[in-house]
Amino acid sequence: MASPINFRHLYYFWVVAKEGGMARAAERLGMAVQTVSAQVRSLEQTLGHSLFRPAGRGIALTDAGIVAMAHADQIFQLGEQLPAAVREAATGQGLRLAVGIADGLPKLVVRHLLQPALEDPRVRLLCLEDNIEGLLSDLALHRLDVVLSDRSAPANPNLRLYSHRLGEAPLAWYAPASLAGRHAGPFPDCLAQMPVLLPTGQVAVRARLDQWLERSNLRPRVAGEFEDSALLAAFGRSGMGAFPASRWSHEELMHEPGLRLLGECPDVVEHFYLISAERRIQHPLVQRLLQVSRDGAA
Repeated sequence: MASPINFRHLYYFWVVAKEGGMARAAERLGMAVQTVSAQVRSLEQTLGHSLFRPAGRGIALTDAGIVAMAHADQIFQLGEQLPAAVREAATGQGLRLAVGIADGLPKLVVRHLLQPALEDPRVRLLCLEDNIEGLLSDLALHRLDVVLSDRSAPANPNLRLYSHRLGEAPLAWYAPASLAGRHAGPFPDCLAQMPVLLPTGQVAVRARLDQWLERSNLRPRVAGEFEDSALLAAFGRSGMGAFPASRWSHEELMHEPGLRLLGECPDVVEHFYLISAERRIQHPLVQRLLQVSRDGAA
């Protein structure tokens, strides 16, 4: 069994790495250089690897030290957040929900998915957008409460993650009225006559859209591909081409003057997942999201 980490030793290592040397770290800590050096050596003995190497007249992190520093940064950043989080919980000033949003997820859908949590007056929402790999790493380190994605968490023996089905929505096609008026005809055949915008292959629904176009014998001219759905819709509204969007986005899209619904393709469905680092959900707002999802599916 590995020896437990002494977090005081880890803190001294972290300060040395931040300050770039033993002497500057000792000055910041108000300690003797020999004491700081001894604490760092104790940490190295616990981990079984050297964390620093000589570099000119100073020291630099080894490969093992770089990894240790990355983890130490996350640990002490969380520590800095602890007093505020405890104070808010104790005084009832807020209920923080940190959500990671996969960068391919339609932004208009995110608000729909999070709406049940927003109805709680105590909520203090923190939304961070990134690629799914970065978000899942932050989730595993408990820097996020949950991750929202258009696909379930990929299998990873190093991460214990749980995917919960949060909902699904069919797609519909939209186009500016000026573009739709120049290419009259029944849907979906009219798509063959106009430029279209599509999500990139990184977005889960792209493969299902390609299959639907193939089944419909449609080979439209693809004028653009976008990973960000909000950007895709913005270029579509500007007149660049017809574009697909979730039916959950319909009300917001119809607020745009001159935008027309071309038609629906109910057999092309976007799936949405809530990914957690715990099987048994404890956060009350996350429990609320899942309960509303289950009630809607019943």
